[in-house]
This record gives sequence, C-alpha cells and structure tokens, in this order.
Amino acid sequence: MIRLRRLRPQDADRMLEWMHDPDSVEHMHAPFASMTREDCLRFIASAAQDTPSVHRAAVDEADRYLGTVSLKNIEPDTRRAEFAIAMHPDTRGTGVSGQAMQAVLQLGFGELGLHTIYWCVDAANARARRFYAKQGYATTADTPDENGLFWYEITHA
Repeated sequence: MIRLRRLRPQDADRMLEWMHDPDSVEHMHAPFASMTREDCLRFIASAAQDTPSVHRAAVDEADRYLGTVSLKNIEPDTRRAEFAIAMHPDTRGTGVSGQAMQAVLQLGFGELGLHTIYWCVDAANARARRFYAKQGYATTADTPDENGLFWYEITHA
C-alpha cells in the first residue's frame, strides 16, 4: 500500500535513478537523462510552493520514495489540471503505480476541487497506454493528434 506526501530532499537519489533509466524516460518529452542530483533538489524545493502545480512523492510503508505524481498547471478558474506520473523502475509490475495514480486523482477531485484532469501519452509509448487501459481509462480519440499524442480526460461533477 502506498501513500502520498510532500517531496523531500532525501527523495533526490531515487528520483534521479528513474530519470537516468532509459526505459523510464524513453517516451518522455523532457531531458531527464541529463538531470543531476542538484536538478532534483531544485525541483523538490520548488514543489513546496504547490502552485501552479502540485507534486507529491508516492512512498511505501517504510517511507521509501517510489515515484512522483503530479497535477500540473492547475487552472483555478476552470478547475482543470494535467496529471503526470513517473515511477521508479523497481515498482514495475507491483501495482503501486495504479495506487499512486488513484491517490493523486482523489487529491485532485477531493481536496483541490478539480472538475477535469487530463493527460497525454506518446503514441509510441505502448507500456503507458496499456497501464492506462488497465486502470480503466480510454483515450479521447481513436487516433493520436498531430503531435503523435493520445489524450485522456476525466471529469468529476
């Protein structure tokens, strides 16, 4: 079972491990492979602001960092945010990614009062697309957009 908490400096080393794992970042559109421990520490420090994005560490019972879940670019007026998840490679196949996703969605729709949470996946990222399908989410269209992305969206009354 996982829980969410604020990111802490001690999370930086395991955060850097997923950033430097080729399988983890292959389809991401950010230069994670070139990130340093100092970059992770800067991100963790900036995440304390909770604006315009909320970033949380998914941790196990021993408080070990398993990954980061985020609600990015929160739009208070429209109550929309973009979901993101990046998990440590040793969590693959354990079910904790699904738990982390559900926990941050509950945070968004509950505590933050969001109405819509959306995200996109590179069409070539078959593993992520299988993950979202397994979680019960379908794309908003049968084909990727002009940038090769599949979009997902959840609305809550």
